[in-house]
Amino acid sequence: MDSHFIAVKKLDDLPPGSCTSIDVEDCGIALCNLGGEIHALDNTCPHAGGPLGEGTMEGDLIVCPWHGWKFHIPTGTCRKNPSPSWNVQRYDVQIVDGVIQVALPSKAD
Repeated sequence: MDSHFIAVKKLDDLPPGSCTSIDVEDCGIALCNLGGEIHALDNTCPHAGGPLGEGTMEGDLIVCPWHGWKFHIPTGTCRKNPSPSWNVQRYDVQIVDGVIQVALPSKAD
């Protein structure tokens, strides 16, 4: 399936060390600024559905605000249970003219 980039937020509105939740085309995304590098993950914690983007960052981990499950920001790997079924999806990111863009899968016709 092809993907397409969608503008989601100004880079200046996501300072290093911060994360946020956004909804784009019915897709919840956790945006994280890890030392100036922007990462996008599925916003839903696979444990109990917590909004990851409303959690906190500890180094290169995002911590779910509901039960403290931790996910490696660059890979989406769950630290509590490293089984692939517990990982969260990553999305490609690009910055164009100071605007963060996230690649979402194209919807099938």
